[in-house]
This record gives sequence, C-alpha cells and structure tokens, in this order.
Amino acid sequence: MSELTLLILQLAFLALLWVFIFIVVYAMRSDLFGQRVRKLREAPAATSGAASAAGSGAASGAGQAPVAAGAAAAVAGAAAAAAPPAPKVPTFVPAPGTELSGPPHASTANARRLVITSGTKAGSEIPLGTEPLTIGRSSDSSVVIRDDYTSTHHARLMVWSEEWVIQDLDSTNGTFLDGQRVTSPTHVPLNTPIRIGATSFELRR
Repeated sequence: MSELTLLILQLAFLALLWVFIFIVVYAMRSDLFGQRVRKLREAPAATSGAASAAGSGAASGAGQAPVAAGAAAAVAGAAAAAAPPAPKVPTFVPAPGTELSGPPHASTANARRLVITSGTKAGSEIPLGTEPLTIGRSSDSSVVIRDDYTSTHHARLMVWSEEWVIQDLDSTNGTFLDGQRVTSPTHVPLNTPIRIGATSFELRR
C-alpha cells in the first residue's frame, strides 16, 4: 500500500470520527436543552389599542359585556377548582319505623347495656358508657364476633348528641337494624335488634 493511499485512508477515518463526535454532541445537546422554540411575533400594542378604541361608545360597551362575563365566569371556575372540598358532615337517618312512632332512641340517659340476643355469645351483656364501641372479628374490637359473615372491623356504635348511633364500616355483608341494611349513620331505638353476621344484639335500659 502506497503512502498516498495510507494518508487518504487516515484523513477519511479522521473525518468520519469528527462526524461521529458532532452527532453525539448534537444528541446530548437536544437531550439536555431540548429543541429550540420559535419566538412568536407579538401583535403591536398600538394597533390593538387603536382597534379597541374605534367605534361608538354603545358598540364598545355591548362588545365588552360578554367578554367581562366570560372572564368573571372563568375566574369563578378557577377559584372553585382551587378551593379545598368542604368537609363531609355526618348525615343521620331515623331508624326504620320510628319516624312517627315507636320506641325512643337509645341515649346515654336511658340505655345502660348492650345485650346479645342470638349468636355464639347469646345472653352476654356489655355495660354502656359514653365511649364508642367497635364491633368485628379483630381482637382489638370492643365486641369481638368471630364468624364467617363478620368483617374484621364491621361496625361502630357511637354517641352523637347524647344518642346512640350505629355506623357500618364498609363491611362485606352489611349491618342490619330492625331488618333493614344500614347505609349511613342511623339512630338506634331501644330494644331494637341489630344484626351483624350471625349475631344480634339490642340496646336496653
């Protein structure tokens, strides 16, 4: 191989190497800084102002009213979207059959005990105070019920405005007050059966 041929090959290899280096540098620049953004031409402010000032006062007011209304609606919508949601206030429903008549609601003044009427713990009694009672299969529940139809944390009895309320804790098989499923916190009447799984109990004097 002649020296001229060798020199040409060396120059070609060097040129190819520089082309490769430029490609790598360009790719790295695109990754780091992104593509160049074209600058949009701004409309002349003087022309816009002259166009806005043109026309009669009545036409100007009529044209600006819808724009102002739209802007106000957009601002109100943005404020409503940015505002945090209002906290949910518990909504209590009357117990079935007690809207007009029936036993009085169990309260801290007239309900003294929780009596289990059916199930594996039938005949057991639990004294009532003012603290909430949790019911479920979990060992940390106030009333532990172990059967296949009771969830780990099934329901909760709590005092609201001095009256006892039953709340289902999103259980699988539901909580039933006087035969009807509890879908929201519900006041409990005295001597009215509450069924959880295979266990029923009542709040009594």
